[in-house]
Amino acid sequence: MLLYPLAKYIPIMVPCDICVIHKDALRCSPEDEEESHRALMRRTTIGNGPPESVLDWTQEQDSWITNETSSDQLFSRKHWRLVRCQNGLRIFEELVEVDYLPRSCSRAMKAVGVVEASCEAIFELVMGMDGTRFEWDCSFQYGSLVEEVDGHTAILYHRLQLDWFSIFVWPRDLCYVRYWRRNDDGSYVVLFQSREHPNCGPQPGFVRAHIESGGFNIFPLKSRNGRPRTQVQHLMQIDLKGWGVGYFPSFQQHCLLQMLNSVAGLREWFSQTDESPKVPRMPVMVNMSADSVSSKKERKDRETSVQPTPTVDQMHSGSRHSTMLDEDSEEDDDYQIPELEPEVYALKLESDNKRTVVKEEPSDQIDLSCFSGNLRRDDRDKSRDCWRISDGNNFRVRSKHFAYDKTKIPAGKPLMELVAVDWFKDAKRMDHVARRQGCAVQVASEKGLFSLAINVQVPGSTHYSMVFYFVTKQLVPGSLLQRFVDGDDEFRNSRFKLIPSVPKGSWIVRQSVGSTPCLLGKAVDITYIRGPKYLEIDVDIGSSTVANGVLGLVLGVITTLVVDMAFLVQGNTFDELPERLIGAVRVSHIELSSAIVPVLDDKSKTE
Repeated sequence: MLLYPLAKYIPIMVPCDICVIHKDALRCSPEDEEESHRALMRRTTIGNGPPESVLDWTQEQDSWITNETSSDQLFSRKHWRLVRCQNGLRIFEELVEVDYLPRSCSRAMKAVGVVEASCEAIFELVMGMDGTRFEWDCSFQYGSLVEEVDGHTAILYHRLQLDWFSIFVWPRDLCYVRYWRRNDDGSYVVLFQSREHPNCGPQPGFVRAHIESGGFNIFPLKSRNGRPRTQVQHLMQIDLKGWGVGYFPSFQQHCLLQMLNSVAGLREWFSQTDESPKVPRMPVMVNMSADSVSSKKERKDRETSVQPTPTVDQMHSGSRHSTMLDEDSEEDDDYQIPELEPEVYALKLESDNKRTVVKEEPSDQIDLSCFSGNLRRDDRDKSRDCWRISDGNNFRVRSKHFAYDKTKIPAGKPLMELVAVDWFKDAKRMDHVARRQGCAVQVASEKGLFSLAINVQVPGSTHYSMVFYFVTKQLVPGSLLQRFVDGDDEFRNSRFKLIPSVPKGSWIVRQSVGSTPCLLGKAVDITYIRGPKYLEIDVDIGSSTVANGVLGLVLGVITTLVVDMAFLVQGNTFDELPERLIGAVRVSHIELSSAIVPVLDDKSKTE
């Protein structure tokens, strides 16, 4: 399960019937008003999720798919090997353990090059599937819109133009979900993943290839001689299917390199033209399924009003407001800078640093032997279907002088002990799990300890919950944690924060999750249940289309993922810093089959 670090984020490795795909809207030009030639544009609002008949993925969270931090970049560099240089591009192959390689796919490969153009211009070109694409993508033959889902995601049909012995080898086509997001640093991420769709069945004369993961990472570089410069990474992990792949190993690599060479095509297109790319246009797919589209859908299409194509700035605005807020976003203005003279600030900083540890550090060790959950703890590195305590120093939090230099420090030891983890499933959502007889919350209450239960709820045909139980001797009066526990829901929602990380997982999952902190209360619906000796936090991932998309992304690969999560209360004032973790956990290679149905007694109460 991956508590898919939300944010961008809560990665919960679980099945989800509600996977979000962000649609691209349609627009007609005056001279081309037929429905089959409507153009694809990106709406700036998030819809109510995809139709029930469509199984989608994505996540965005600023969330969810987020800026890579330096640690992400180090991880990425460490797991890629340069295999060749051609056409001014560096070609890399991903180094992954054989056990975690999709059975039908070869290793992922990516091309990295520099294009002298702005990120926005490159993004517009990459998103288009009109005639202009023939000028820079030699593997492109045809593309059309199958279904738009919301402002960031669409399902597309794509035919490949591959030149490898075309007399003997059938052409390939694709049906996939395309998701895009813009990060706060001005970079763009465009992700691909194959998806079946009832209106995009197998086509006569084509072999349906399968994209395990793929996409573009468009990142701004420093300008040179007054010209903008952008690094473009194009990744593909694809199974071309058919008999040719098995008999001719060079077929797969040749075609993959042909697709990756589109980065060189982008570079040359911009170097040889002064034009700005036009708004991407894409025909709408028609007659792609054996069964005609229902009359209800036809009526909906006819009634859809034609909207003007949004500008790039409008799309940026929509993207920012439709994603989860992370603590480094432009909208995070909560930090209150103290008005102190430098000398007074220095003395106060030294004094507060000395008293912070004394103020909120638990005084004695807690006997963990009396606590248990149905998900086992295993501290070995290669263990599966288990949890362990993650080192707090793997996470960076706001330092005491964050307001002055924006520095962050290793989080260190958490305030509470993680004593147990439960992995539940049921036909309905599981609320207030602390009422379950014999759970860690009730054991802690009997011993006079205070506990905090974080219940991450995952929707679907089967509902899942992963519950983390944190325990401490007592809350320190006046501490930030005590004010969070006893505060109102508005205060809690503005402070409860998650820091995610994916130490082991595919490229597309690491891209989606990232490691940027997320204020969960601003991203999803949270219910707080305050008991005499506990606080339960029920995090409803189903309330966010973005979070649902993340769950769809990890569908099918949950057993290959290792996810770290740290929970904390955000510090917004000088006296609340440095930040301290409530606790941190690592969940490894979770199996859906290991979840159990809990017995929740509505009449039971925690003493």
